[in-house]
Amino acid sequence: MRKLTKEQKRDIQAIAAKRDEDIDFSDAPAVLDWSGAEIGKFYRPTKKPVTMRLDSDVIAWLKADGRGYQTKANWLLRHAMLSFTSEKSLSKNEGVERRRKARPQRRKSSL
Repeated sequence: MRKLTKEQKRDIQAIAAKRDEDIDFSDAPAVLDWSGAEIGKFYRPTKKPVTMRLDSDVIAWLKADGRGYQTKANWLLRHAMLSFTSEKSLSKNEGVERRRKARPQRRKSSL
């Protein structure tokens, strides 16, 4: 990104000093039709570094396609998170029945 010129800086300061009521929007028509708008198109959640311990075969699988394995892991976790939260939003009876079918049976410990 190139640096701003003195004139550009001066213009920015002049605009910032104005009150909202003093800004002339007559050359910018009001947007009345929002039907083509996309919600969240430019939203990017903040990233936070974490340390996780993963099985070596999982890491090898993530890295097999080359660069971007962390993005791939994030995408997979996000997909699982959204699936889980949408599953929770089902009605209580539907959700319980669906999870029973998908969940493998746990064996009782013999200890």
